[in-house]
Amino acid sequence: MPSHLFADRPAQPPEPGAVDALISQTRRLRGEVDAVRRDAVANDDDPQQRWQRALCDLAVHQLDDLGAQLGQLRVGVPEGVAPGSGFGTDTEHDTAPDAVPDAVLASEADPGTAYGEAAPARTGSLLSRVGSAEWNLLTDEVSWSEELFQIFGRPRESGPMSLDELPSMVFAEDQSVLQGLVTDCLIDGKPIDGEFRIVRTDGRVRTVHMTGEPVLDADGCTASMWAVLRDVSELRRSQRAVRESRDSLERSRQIERTERRVAVELQEAVLPPWRGSLRFAHDGPAPLDVAAHYLPAASTGLIGGDWYDALALPDGDALLTVGDLTGHGVAATSSMAMLLGALRGMAVAGIRPGALMGHLNQLLETSVQPALGSAMCCRYDPVAQTLTWAQAGHPAPLLFRDGTGHALRRPEGVLLGATSGGRYGETETRLFPGDLLVLHTDGLTRGSGVHDDTGTRRLLALGPRLTEARDAQDCVRAVVEEFGEAPREDDACVMVVRVGS
Repeated sequence: MPSHLFADRPAQPPEPGAVDALISQTRRLRGEVDAVRRDAVANDDDPQQRWQRALCDLAVHQLDDLGAQLGQLRVGVPEGVAPGSGFGTDTEHDTAPDAVPDAVLASEADPGTAYGEAAPARTGSLLSRVGSAEWNLLTDEVSWSEELFQIFGRPRESGPMSLDELPSMVFAEDQSVLQGLVTDCLIDGKPIDGEFRIVRTDGRVRTVHMTGEPVLDADGCTASMWAVLRDVSELRRSQRAVRESRDSLERSRQIERTERRVAVELQEAVLPPWRGSLRFAHDGPAPLDVAAHYLPAASTGLIGGDWYDALALPDGDALLTVGDLTGHGVAATSSMAMLLGALRGMAVAGIRPGALMGHLNQLLETSVQPALGSAMCCRYDPVAQTLTWAQAGHPAPLLFRDGTGHALRRPEGVLLGATSGGRYGETETRLFPGDLLVLHTDGLTRGSGVHDDTGTRRLLALGPRLTEARDAQDCVRAVVEEFGEAPREDDACVMVVRVGS
């Protein structure tokens, strides 16, 4: 929570070295407070000096917590953090992980909602949440500070509670903790340092950190026990929030890693098994040399729904297709798998590209996972040397001939899944030996605006280089070199089809 002094200023990222400077300042301040703490041990019989020492202990504890948090801020969230693990906790005072310093609460109210209790009344400064007590074993006298009455929510007129009465306000499962602290102090003379939960008289649950020591008489016997009790409910609530948010982040990362692995495996299982180039052994005068490549998005770790495919059909024709579904991850790749499987089946069954697009539109529209998609389906007849193709909101193929390229005229066709009963036209293009087709999804050439054709012009400018390439695979390498290193918001596919002589 930012200081109220800076509440009117927008949050700014820390300057380089700012966190290191804060860590150095925190270490220096901790050393100074520790020196004050050592000086405060002059007289154990002086309640004022014991109080000062206890406050110094608390301050050191808070600075240790602050140092741990700043150190975590500097290194960031570690990889593979195990839930519940701690960062740099001070076992001398507190073993709770991810302690969040609450020194700022010296000027702010405690909105503590630990363990689900309602927000208590504003308690003012930090000192109002730290109380002291002393139990005299010789006279049975008990003295509580005013702040301790506030912590327990106990009326002043009810008087302080004896050690026998104190467990009545402690959670049943925490009573053994309190009993062990008191027994170790009174019998074995051990210092008190522990934590337990109490139920205040108004029903609110608070977490209390108790530190103290036995006071010995001249004979070395325990005469009394003093303690400082600190309400750490808000501190513990903040620690849980840090742990839960960190664990949630780790779970999210694990889910993302798993989803990416599944999406990659599904994509690899669906896309053509061939890598490099594919040569169609046609009987016609112009066989095809085909190569393709998938380019992942630079801005996301998830796989998208882009596809490419080349398939020899039973009648001797060749199916050439590329497409793109909206979304990323398993949902997109599973929809892509469904769509590509249907496309292959209908093409094998002899359905022409225009009608095929209509069936895919209906399939996507009625899918359990509705999505939008663009696609292009081409059917090449090697005997007639004609390319018949249809498209659904997709970039047109680029035809390169004699080193010069241009986009083919697109037939009618809307995005898949955009409207019911969409119409999809067909167009036919004659191909000649040496011609080269580049089919791609829009993620390859997409510019900064709807009418930005910079990417397409860059692709057309590769014409001379593509013409001189040895085969389709070299053409794909040239395209990837031109576009592969540039950051893309979306993934992309490119397929090069070269007509042989």
